[in-house]
Amino acid sequence: MRYNLMFPMRAVKHWSRWCEGAGIGDVARLVEDAGFDGFSMSEHPYPDRDWLARGGHHAFDPFVSLSFAAAATTRIRLMTYILVSGYRSPFLTAKAAASFDLLSGGRFTLGTGAGYLKTEFEALGADFDRRGVLLDEAIAAWKATWTGVEHDGPAFGVSGHVALPPPLTTGGPPIWIGGNGAAAQRRAVEIADGWMPMAASGEMAAITRSRPLEDIDTLGEWVARVNKRRAEAGRSAADVAFVPFEAGLLASGDCETFCAAVQPRLEAYAEAGVTWITIEPASRSFTDFRTDIDMLSSQLIHR
Repeated sequence: MRYNLMFPMRAVKHWSRWCEGAGIGDVARLVEDAGFDGFSMSEHPYPDRDWLARGGHHAFDPFVSLSFAAAATTRIRLMTYILVSGYRSPFLTAKAAASFDLLSGGRFTLGTGAGYLKTEFEALGADFDRRGVLLDEAIAAWKATWTGVEHDGPAFGVSGHVALPPPLTTGGPPIWIGGNGAAAQRRAVEIADGWMPMAASGEMAAITRSRPLEDIDTLGEWVARVNKRRAEAGRSAADVAFVPFEAGLLASGDCETFCAAVQPRLEAYAEAGVTWITIEPASRSFTDFRTDIDMLSSQLIHR
């Protein structure tokens, strides 16, 4: 099992106070030194106030913030968790991803998804209704761009252009797909390297326009089905990153209770096919973050 630390989203809004003079590089170095295998950033460039009032969150620009993390670390993988492809031209994403993968020493994992926040799509002038089919084509455009091939597609096809330098990782950085629905699972089977299903109650699934996922048994069934289809297509098993069902215990900032609840279930997550556990502490300051990271490291990573 490997561990990914999601930057605490509550810190973004109050960054100047939360950081206590530290920088993103200091945060990432602390995470790496604690033994985590990944460090990730979310994305919400322009969320609406109503969604924020109902529990939504702000986010740093993922490429900018992860660049600071890359400069301060040497080993840890740097991830978007997740980048909404429809918010930008696929060729801008391909350029940013290739540049970041090269300059970080091949440590980038591009977690992406179709997205669900219609108001944010509208604010950005993006196509919400066609976001799924556009995601499929965007991934094809990324891969073509990274390998120096012209992309030929109905939405993004263009000839006579090239983007250099290529990424350091042959073929481009790994692509992980977020989401629970049939389309996300199909992408995890056919075109992605990894999958990021999400724990979701019926209410949360309605908000995120996805399928409910409320127990490890169901998660294991889904992963087994995805990997069976990958095997039939001649592909190896997918990396599967998952935020544990116990993550709600972190909302109060109590890492100790979370660790006590999730530690006995790590074997069950592994048996379900999870290869990465993603954890987002709700630390209220950088000082609290240090304490939380120490707790997570000792109780989970180095248990």
